[in-house]
Formats: sequence, structure tokens, C-alpha cells
Amino acid sequence: MTAVHQFVPALLPRDATGDHTLALRDALRSVGWESDIYVEAAHDELQHEAAYFEEYPSRAHPDDVLLYQLGTSSPVADFLLGRDESLVLDYHNVTPESFYAGWEEHTTAKVALARRQVAALAPRAVLGIADSAFNADELAALGCPATEVVPILVDLETGSDMVDRAERDRLAARHGDATVLLFVGRISPNKSHEDLVEALWVYRRLYDPSARLHLVGPTVTPDYAAAVFAFADELGVGDAVVHGEGLTAGELAAWYEDADVFVCLSRHEGFCIPLLEAMRAGTPIVALDAGAVGETLADAGLLLPTARPATVAAAVDRVHRDQELAERLVASGHRRLGDFAPARTRARFVEVLGRVAGADRVVA
Repeated sequence: MTAVHQFVPALLPRDATGDHTLALRDALRSVGWESDIYVEAAHDELQHEAAYFEEYPSRAHPDDVLLYQLGTSSPVADFLLGRDESLVLDYHNVTPESFYAGWEEHTTAKVALARRQVAALAPRAVLGIADSAFNADELAALGCPATEVVPILVDLETGSDMVDRAERDRLAARHGDATVLLFVGRISPNKSHEDLVEALWVYRRLYDPSARLHLVGPTVTPDYAAAVFAFADELGVGDAVVHGEGLTAGELAAWYEDADVFVCLSRHEGFCIPLLEAMRAGTPIVALDAGAVGETLADAGLLLPTARPATVAAAVDRVHRDQELAERLVASGHRRLGDFAPARTRARFVEVLGRVAGADRVVA
């Protein structure tokens, strides 16, 4: 029987990589393949879905294909380097350590180790699967012998009709008619929240003095987060910057629906799932063309060559005031989502992995 087993550092609920790993496991099993998940750690909710990676050797078969979900450093990488089975990397990108230097020594060391592990694993792999051409190019540059671009498996339907109306009404009552800029993503230096704050300051001076910036996401770099909010206070817009964290799916959907424009000024993204979430919510998008953002966005948003605050503010004002443009961007977003439909992505994974595993018959 064809066997493709996944290895992932941590299997977590309500996590993009965790959801992807589980969905891919189910897709592989649905075509009759053997597929289990091995982890360094698993959340209590998902303990029953995985085994510890140290258990794999007692279950190994020489014809197994080992698929590593690579996005952070882990002892799993060193374990896989010592195995003889065919290795495939599913690469979700690792943020360069330069973004964390000066902010958090522990994270800087962790991502530096992760990138060294990518460099060691790439030549060892028989194939690299990447969320984007941006990520595939990085694998190829590190010596991966072959790459395929297959998007991350994203559930684009769950949450689309789950807007928490009470949360949306609460947000609307709090800001009234003010223009709302939204960004969703962990508060981390590569996301460039300071540029969003400065763009808000300019937007309030030139277009709407009551405008607000809503930031949703966990604080993963506390010193950086503190600096961002202190910067907002310095500019006199601290009261207009609102942070949402630990939201339910319905609450998150409400924050998307409540926003006038989704603004992404991230300097480094390997894919950027919140862009798809904004498309699903029908929130028009303004984004900096950096990393894989332009590739993921395509024509579904206004793509900027610079994060200069005046340029960003002008772009947001244009999208907000030009209803025809906003509707065109939203319609493009809905079409773009079809390229990431789960059924299409599942079939692509089965096709690509079937070639590596030597499956006689590949069924999507």
C-alpha cells in the first residue's frame, strides 16, 4: 500500500499548518493510502490525531514517503536527516532572523536554527512542495532537486456564514462612521505594524480624522508589540489603534465584515492566508508587494510598490471612496478564491505525491 506519513513540529488546533496537516492526512487516506501524523508535540485537543516522532522507527517501511511540514525549527528535522526513506518537504517559509534581531534573542536564535535546518534538508529531499513560487525559489536556491507549487489547504467555507452579529454591532457602535483599516496577523517585526500605524496617522490628517486601525493577531514578540503601541501613542493615535486577540471564528468574521479596507504592509510573507480571508469576507484589499503577497493576491487587491505612509493612505482613500473600484476588487477576490478551492488543492497534492510514492493509480 502507498504510504505517505507527515511529520510536523507541533500539531495545534485553529492553526494554519495544523489544519493543513490534518486535511492533507484525510485527503491521502481518502484515496486509499496509508497516512499518519508524527509530531514533536501536540495540543491536548489533538493528542489522538498523532504519534510522537520517536515512535516512527518501529513502524517504518522502506517504501514510505516522509512528508515534513516545515515552518519552524525542531528536533524532527535532525531525525529526518538521519532517515533513509524518501523525504518530501512541504515548505511554509521561515522568516529570516534579521527581522527579529534586536527584538527577541530567543526568537532570533530559533529562526536562525530553522533556516539552517531548511538548508540541510533541501538537498536531501527528493521533492520540495511550496505554498508559493516565492517559497519554491528559496528551496531551489538551497539545492532542492525539484519543486512543485501547491497552495496550503485552507477551509474557505467555514466561517463565511458565521459572523458574530453581536460582535459586529459592538464594533460598529464603538467607531460609528469612522473609516476602519484592518490587518490580521501575529504581531511580529516582519509584519511591519509600525508602517500601518504611520499610514493611519497620515490618513487621519488627510482624509478622515476619526479613522481607526484594527489589528488582530497574537503578540508573539512582546517588545516589538510594546514599541508599536508606544509609537501609536507618540503619534497621538493610540486610542484609534485597537487590538483583537483570541477571537472565535465568528468574532474574526465580524472584524473582517466590519472593516472598510484590509491593509497588509508585511515585509515578508510566504503565502499570507489573511488575504484569502479578506477576499472571502468581501473586504477590499490594499497590500505592499513584498514576499509572496503579490503572487497570492493577483488582481484581487490594490498592490503597492512602497509602504510610504502617504502612498498607503492615498490608496486606502481611493479604495474606500471609489465604490466601483472596491466592487471590482471584491469580485476579483471571489474569483481568485476558486484557485485555492480545497478540492482542487487536495487533487494536486495527491497527484504530486503520487509521482513520488509510485502510486499505480491516483484518484482525486
